[in-house]
Amino acid sequence: MSRATLLVLADGRFPAGGHAHSGGAEAAVKAGLITGAEGLEAFCRGRLHTAGLVSASLAAAAALGVDPVELDVAADARTPSLALRVASRKLGRQLMRAARATWPSGELDAVARAFPKGAHQPVVLGVTARVAGLGADDAAYCAAYESVSGAASATVRLLSLD
Repeated sequence: MSRATLLVLADGRFPAGGHAHSGGAEAAVKAGLITGAEGLEAFCRGRLHTAGLVSASLAAAAALGVDPVELDVAADARTPSLALRVASRKLGRQLMRAARATWPSGELDAVARAFPKGAHQPVVLGVTARVAGLGADDAAYCAAYESVSGAASATVRLLSLD
């Protein structure tokens, strides 16, 4: 296992699209629910303990080899918002494109065929982690990090925080 591989997968510059999704932070800023660093911290903690926990669990399970189809159904059940389900599948599709180019694999190809419109992002992340030689812990950490990094960077830009 390579920590460099984990860093590439978690890097916002990896062309998987996660850096462009605020995880609801943009709407929270517009609604006045996040107005500064304290509000951002609370938002990120809440996101980490809800959506982040679910994403980390799904990614870890996929990295352990649990059937991606079953995990995708589980992701749908645990993502009540249609908008978040659509975003997760879009991000999964973008991650799949980048992952297949970076770590060519029959397993990634099979998941892409099973979900032509995109599997949920944490499922793709977990399969990608396994194909890239990473473990379940690495997949979970990456998913947890992604659950707050987009929100944090979007809010810092929107509010011009230091």
